[in-house]
Amino acid sequence: MSGGTDTGIRTGTGTGTGTGTKAGQGERATILLVDDEPEILTALTDLLEDEYEVVSTTRPEQALKMLAGGLRPTVILSDQRMPGLTGDAFLERARAYSDAEALLLTGYAELDAVVGALNRGRIAGYTPKPWEPAGLLAMVAAARDRHGLRQALATERALLRGLLDNLPDQLSFKDRNGRFLRLNAAKAASLGSTVEACLGCCENVFLSPAEAERLARAERAAAVEGAVSELVEQHGSEDGTVRWMQTSRIPLGDGVLVTIARDVTEARQMEQRLRQADKMQALGTMAGGIAHDFNNLLTAILGSLHLAGRRVRDAPDLQRLLRNATMAAERGSALTRRLLSFSRQNELALRTVSVNRLIIGMGDLLARTLGGTVELRRRLSADPDTARVDPDQLELALLNLCINARDAMPGGGVITLTTQTVELEAEEVAEVPAGSYVRVSVADSGTGMTPEVLARVFEPFFTTKDIGKGTGLGLPMVYGLVRQSGGGVTIDSAPGEGTRVILYLPSGGEETGGERGDEEETPATQNPVRVLVVDDDATVREVTAGFLSDLGHDTVEAADGDAALRVLETDPSVRLMVADFAMPRMTGAELSERARAMRPDLPILLVTGYAELAKLAAGIPVLHKPYRQADLAEQVAMLLGVTAA
Repeated sequence: MSGGTDTGIRTGTGTGTGTGTKAGQGERATILLVDDEPEILTALTDLLEDEYEVVSTTRPEQALKMLAGGLRPTVILSDQRMPGLTGDAFLERARAYSDAEALLLTGYAELDAVVGALNRGRIAGYTPKPWEPAGLLAMVAAARDRHGLRQALATERALLRGLLDNLPDQLSFKDRNGRFLRLNAAKAASLGSTVEACLGCCENVFLSPAEAERLARAERAAAVEGAVSELVEQHGSEDGTVRWMQTSRIPLGDGVLVTIARDVTEARQMEQRLRQADKMQALGTMAGGIAHDFNNLLTAILGSLHLAGRRVRDAPDLQRLLRNATMAAERGSALTRRLLSFSRQNELALRTVSVNRLIIGMGDLLARTLGGTVELRRRLSADPDTARVDPDQLELALLNLCINARDAMPGGGVITLTTQTVELEAEEVAEVPAGSYVRVSVADSGTGMTPEVLARVFEPFFTTKDIGKGTGLGLPMVYGLVRQSGGGVTIDSAPGEGTRVILYLPSGGEETGGERGDEEETPATQNPVRVLVVDDDATVREVTAGFLSDLGHDTVEAADGDAALRVLETDPSVRLMVADFAMPRMTGAELSERARAMRPDLPILLVTGYAELAKLAAGIPVLHKPYRQADLAEQVAMLLGVTAA
């Protein structure tokens, strides 16, 4: 035993600070030596310092302070017989601070004392004094390796436990009897329980009889096939929503079954919505084609009715019948405009529009669409400003908003359409500059929306409707229309309080493009010219030529682009070309380019039932079918007037 003024702390060469290091990663392991005899510490240090960082002390109390202060040795080698605190008692107390491997150094070899020390201090081994150097080195090396393996295993366990606890997928391990060996919090939560309550239990105790039977069949199939079994299961929650789980079952042997379940509801809904969007796109394309064909028919019908009406002015009965037929054809024209709006094949055509008149004109359409359980109320300002907007797109937007409102009231309710002129200050409404606006609101008495849903309503493809009942494109379309028009949109909603969508449309000036009543007599032109009429549809071509002839022009007809080019080559008296846009082999746009190459000064007017305006050459005006004689006369006069100037 040693006393005197010794400080009690020594470090081997290379330790420097006396702080411990972890074994592995290229660092030397740290050994803590505790013996009340300095000579023993010196001898042990000389033996161990070539392979280890050595920290030593003659006092076990000081060793405990060092451990409490952060020393992290790999191995603690302690003498058994020390004054004040025996080695086994010291090592037992050291366990509160360190997980180092503990070795006992003793000068006596009584079996009872060694067994007691091993039991009380969880000591890994011992060596007697005097020690055999090679044997002691081997014992310390084995203790160091055990500590490294234990640390690596603890790290792996911590990583696996963190993965298991934080994995969003539902993960579980079961024994051959179906009892949970391990499971994560996500799996326990899906069963309405906790991890602790589930361990050792069978999953079927948390399920309904039908669900338990399905589970048993699936697990038997996985056990028999001995391979991964994947299936999609549909789960209905208490609130009626449907969840889809992609479940994989993997037999590991010895009856252990791993189950991994992933919630794929959002992916499936997106997949279905994309399919629905593809279907809607196909329907839109078909609607655009139908609208084009209808426009050709209506051009021929309306034009023929107009020309016939001019020839039977003295027959009132026939005039009345012709007016009725014309009104019916005009309703068909309105239908084709809606089809083109639905197909999104028409570009945004901003015009000054009376919003009140547009809403009133939608009365029949809304009544048929909304059904008898919905009451439609209009609170229209007595004298609102006009708005600058595309009337067809605004009509489609209001129709979408009314349908959304109807769907939010499954038991029926009230939809209120309101208009008002407002003056907005800067920043008064988000994304809307200061100025004069027509405020159009669509309000319902329906279920309303939560803040979470309200925050996403303008996202494309986001919808709360069932698959097949909504694409999630209606509100984004409304938002895009209003923003392109220079206005803005706001939505007020709360659960149980209904929803109000407010459109801010820039105020316009004098209304343009309004509906005409009976068409007035179109006067004959004062500047008749020879006009080339090109259209692959003979009836439309004949009506267009008839309109022009009725105005006093001389016409020559061509059924396609090639025939039109031949006319231009052989007939220099042609002063104007009116051509259809959609023709086989050569479109009106292509014909226009080739005609301009031949006759750069030739005025050209294109007529179309589509609206592929982006494909047209610059400076070529377009007249949309069906058109009236007055519309055609206005365009022709404008072109000839420009040329004459």
